[in-house]
Amino acid sequence: MPDPLPLSLSASPGDGSADEFAAVAAQLVAALTEIGPCVVAYSGGVDSAVVAKAAAAALGDQALAATGVSPSLASGELDAAAQLAAEIGIRHVAIATDEFARDGYLSNGPDRCFHCKTELYTVLRASPAIGSARTIVNGANADDLHEFRPGLQAAAEHAIRSPLAELGLDKRAVRRLAAYWGLAAWDKPATPCLSSRVAYGVSVTPERLARIDMAEQHLRRLGFSQVRVRCHENDLARVEVSAAELPRLATPEVREQLVRVLREAGFNFVTLDLEGFRTGSFQTLVPAAVLEKFAVVPEADDAEVAR
Repeated sequence: MPDPLPLSLSASPGDGSADEFAAVAAQLVAALTEIGPCVVAYSGGVDSAVVAKAAAAALGDQALAATGVSPSLASGELDAAAQLAAEIGIRHVAIATDEFARDGYLSNGPDRCFHCKTELYTVLRASPAIGSARTIVNGANADDLHEFRPGLQAAAEHAIRSPLAELGLDKRAVRRLAAYWGLAAWDKPATPCLSSRVAYGVSVTPERLARIDMAEQHLRRLGFSQVRVRCHENDLARVEVSAAELPRLATPEVREQLVRVLREAGFNFVTLDLEGFRTGSFQTLVPAAVLEKFAVVPEADDAEVAR
């Protein structure tokens, strides 16, 4: 039995009882059973981990978790994903992707994620590692369907299934279900690919991503929990940490050490974002027409769109 969960499933009215989460878990497992032999596009984050857990319970050896590996994957993420897959009990493979061979990815427009996901799903379809699996599933949840997610279009074009979204499970429900199942990733912060740290229009290169990775790893070693190092033109670094941690980052000792490390990594300028950490901060730079193009707001009974 797992240790007592750090998240109460019945903390307040409407949050759901353990029995209700057992019913949701059974519904998700049933959905994966209906899908049949499948490959989970698996990052090791909470969303794909919950899907992997359900797939393993439903399908056993007919379920496979596959992690795309490229310079855009942050240090330690592959090992963490493999360890979690072992705990879940699902077969896991790492499959090399080459999104850097795609011009649309390198040019780093607002649709970069479309090209990244297109590469991932294309490689997965062609990989002999997936065996007889007929379907690819991912961890898109219901919240993703209402956000700027160009990868949704790639998933739709490749007939990817999104069981979480199809059942209407949002991020909060997914985290609570992960806690109910005792998954270590239940409270793991979102860890999007390193390319998401590069400002639109600034080319994505393995060298830039390595600088970002080095900088973020340094901040985590210092104990900062929520971290983003955004790369702008002229290799300017914009550092985001939680608002509560801003004073510590600005202390002379930490600040001077950070500047030195980032300069050594190859950044020309180092700045601190006084607004603090926030997801998707580059979306403020996306033209309205592009946001509208990739907006996904399905009808209540139509969730056949994937991330």
